[in-house]
Amino acid sequence: MAKIWLRGAFLVLLALCPTLPSVASNPPAQDPAIRGIYGEWALRCDVQPGSTVEQCALVQNVYAEGKPDLQLVVLVVKAPEGGYLLRVVAPLGIILPAGLALRIDSIDIGKTGFMRCLVNGCMAEVAMDEGLIGRFSTGSTALFIIFPTPSEGTGLPIPLAGFANGLARLP
Repeated sequence: MAKIWLRGAFLVLLALCPTLPSVASNPPAQDPAIRGIYGEWALRCDVQPGSTVEQCALVQNVYAEGKPDLQLVVLVVKAPEGGYLLRVVAPLGIILPAGLALRIDSIDIGKTGFMRCLVNGCMAEVAMDEGLIGRFSTGSTALFIIFPTPSEGTGLPIPLAGFANGLARLP
């Protein structure tokens, strides 16, 4: 499982990144792009400027407890060649060489690097294999670990309840 997490795909599918601030700032009931809520996951669909194709993602935001400046946005999108991509957007200012680590229900899944930073954060992306999809579907909590300082790792827990139902509805 860790091997799949570590081999992060370098697919630059950044079309959803400009919409991240609206995901974080608009409650789902007020956001017309939200097509459904599954546990803590939102199914969000938008047509990006300059495009006629609607793009959808399963999205969840989380803030570090007691550290409102540390936010992660976790997205799952369909890959153009099939399968799914897991994207995690972390805040600017984190220690990039330390990468992004993942644990699901206290089991270390692995670590991946950040592939690109934009104005709204730095993104890590991996292709989700069946094993990782299974862990997200049956697990209770994913813990994403980032490093705001070289010696301080901060874990941000993401509830996984509703993931399987949301993924099944991702167009």
